Amino acid sequence: MSFPRCALLWARLPAGRPAGHRAALCSVLRARVETLPGALGRVSAIASASSSSSSASGGSKAPNTSLFVPLTVKPQGPSADGDVGAELTRPLDKNEVKKILDKFYKRKEIQKLGADYGLDARLFHQAFISFRNYIMQSHSLDVDIHIILNDICFSAAHVDDLFPFFLRHAKQIFPVLECKDDLRKISDLRIPPNWYPEARAIQRKIIFHSGPTNSGKTYHAIQKYLSAKSGVYCGPLKLLAHEIFEKSNAAGVPCDLVTGEERVTIDADGKQAAHVACTVEMCSVTTPYEVAVIDEIQMIKDPARGWAWTRALLGLCAEEVHLCGESAAIDLVTELMYTTGEEVEVRNYKRLTPISVLDHALESLDNLRPGDCIVCFSKNDIYSVSRQIEIRGLESAVIYGSLPPGTKLAQAKKFNDPDDPCKILVATDAIGMGLNLSIRRIIFYSLIKPTINEKGEKEIEPITTSQALQIAGRAGRFSSKYKEGEVTTMNREDLSLLKEILNRHVDPIKAAGLHPTAEQIEMFAYHLPDTTLANLIDIFVDFSQVDGQYFVCNMDDFKFSAELIQHIPLSLRVRYVFCTAPINKKQPFVCSSLLQFARQYSRNEPLTFSWLRRYIKWPLLPPKNIKDLMDLEAVHDVLDLYLWLSYRFIDMFPDASLIRDLQKELDGVIQDGVHNITKLIKISESHKLLNLESLSAENQSRLSGTSKGQARRMRGTKTLGSKAAEPPGPDAGEKSLASRLVQQGLLTADMLKQLEKEWLTQQTEHGKDRTEPGTPSPSKGTRRKKKESDSD
Repeated sequence: MSFPRCALLWARLPAGRPAGHRAALCSVLRARVETLPGALGRVSAIASASSSSSSASGGSKAPNTSLFVPLTVKPQGPSADGDVGAELTRPLDKNEVKKILDKFYKRKEIQKLGADYGLDARLFHQAFISFRNYIMQSHSLDVDIHIILNDICFSAAHVDDLFPFFLRHAKQIFPVLECKDDLRKISDLRIPPNWYPEARAIQRKIIFHSGPTNSGKTYHAIQKYLSAKSGVYCGPLKLLAHEIFEKSNAAGVPCDLVTGEERVTIDADGKQAAHVACTVEMCSVTTPYEVAVIDEIQMIKDPARGWAWTRALLGLCAEEVHLCGESAAIDLVTELMYTTGEEVEVRNYKRLTPISVLDHALESLDNLRPGDCIVCFSKNDIYSVSRQIEIRGLESAVIYGSLPPGTKLAQAKKFNDPDDPCKILVATDAIGMGLNLSIRRIIFYSLIKPTINEKGEKEIEPITTSQALQIAGRAGRFSSKYKEGEVTTMNREDLSLLKEILNRHVDPIKAAGLHPTAEQIEMFAYHLPDTTLANLIDIFVDFSQVDGQYFVCNMDDFKFSAELIQHIPLSLRVRYVFCTAPINKKQPFVCSSLLQFARQYSRNEPLTFSWLRRYIKWPLLPPKNIKDLMDLEAVHDVLDLYLWLSYRFIDMFPDASLIRDLQKELDGVIQDGVHNITKLIKISESHKLLNLESLSAENQSRLSGTSKGQARRMRGTKTLGSKAAEPPGPDAGEKSLASRLVQQGLLTADMLKQLEKEWLTQQTEHGKDRTEPGTPSPSKGTRRKKKESDSD
């Protein structure tokens, strides 16, 4: 439709025509002037738009359009003003319109023009399908597009003239196309030192204490911390923060404690102390200190938590910043501090006590000695080894990651106590940090550990040199009664691999982690208001730009929580906080509790002490088997979740002190359970809930390529109890599957109870069969005979 013709229609409108019609046509005129410069400027408009689009992109990386989720644009229903376009022209022939749209879709020039505006083949196709459905299903169209379609039908306009309307629709269903440049600016994570103006306003002294485990590097940093007028300690674990908190106060230096779940102010009036011990995520980057200590600085490379060390390193306002960690982080820290104009002083330390790798493996648990620690990388192996040690008349302590901190400390105290008969420790790599243990010899039960890489993918590979050194270094610590440490493996075949791993050079750390802030996500949501939080995160990470020394941390756990509570009506900031809550997504009860907490919050119903007691079914009974113990650990995690949220939403989670008392009581129940863990394992085996030794052998051979001879040795160590627990015949595989599901936490409490009842019923039936060996089960025997007769 030409400009003169549009003007002629305006002139012909009768004076009595409603003002809305005249306004509608006026908008058409404006659209025509803007989109078609000149009388019939289609070609020049396309060329101009293409060049401006390409220049606006500025050479940025192409976004991953698979992350763009199309919104729904509903077809228009009948208008109160009637079909103005039809009144100005004529009603459209839908068949003709469909042909025009198909022709538009097939034009290569249109597809190329769409690509210039960010519509790749996938987006172009999705946008066209939505555009076609909108036009074909609408009762009446906007007057501008109605007139254009009518003109194309009469050859008064070209099919390409549909493109501005198509692009407008595409931006409605893919709003990210409208604001790509703004989103790139928001997600620009380059030059992170500029995010911390308070730290940049002072000239900090950076001191790197580098050395292996048990070299005294952290001791020297803490001495500077204690002698300063004010200080902050940033550790990777609650246990370490607690340790420094207690040491500081014991040394007469008042110190507060800040972790995600706990705040302890040492002053009776609530006045903040000059010193604070905290987990690294909780450190303040606006409070000035004389000395700051950042422990385990090499964790700046951690795929999930590395951002917290980066934030502390760049943002702490301290005159002196003391870093403790592996030498592998020196080069990266030096490079990062070069961008802030700060020099790094490196102080190297050597191990205080000798440690040696033995030339022989343990091979049998009969060869255990007091002070031995067997390191496993799965709970199955923990349970199996503990059971086998108990059968040999020895007592062992048990430490693994999901145990509450109080229980870990209690088990460590039991193992360290020279008057306690417990002289053996069975643990996961949780002993690598945060616990002072008197270990003579570290024995690696396996060298295979499941890990999560930077992409969030699960990998099953041998432990790294850094991990092996961290764990092996726990043997023969300076403060323990064993002044020399020893390291070996359980199996002879693993010993050469362990020596190879320990002798490898630790690769320098290449990059530090970063993480989007709540403010950045809020700005993203302002531009994309109808996008889910999980999708916002995906788009943010895709659009983000980082310098070569940084990477964006893996946010799979955040997205898991976001998808879990997506259907609950919450403000974006509240939703963001709930999604940053640390939960174990392998624990169904913990996940359902996060969901329930969010639902209560959305209803504005405070989560009181009495409500939570009912929710967790308090009081809880002592564990009778391993399944019960795992359930109690999950409840402890739920109480941790409540406490974590209580410091973010005080009004909605008002009873933190009461919940903390409840958690301490629960910790005592769990401690009793772990103290009697071998009894729980034995009961679980007898109830067919565990088949640990066969699972352990299966896992070893599957993961670490165990030789046939080694597998035979492992099978030879099965206990009589486990042999009795093995179900006969075809049910064996079924029991193995149940055990794996139990240990992996893939069964809910209700499902597990039902399975337990079924196993007990089956055991009773098997017992009856064994008492009457000559009498087959009537139903089974009848069916078997029937099949035989049928086959005859």
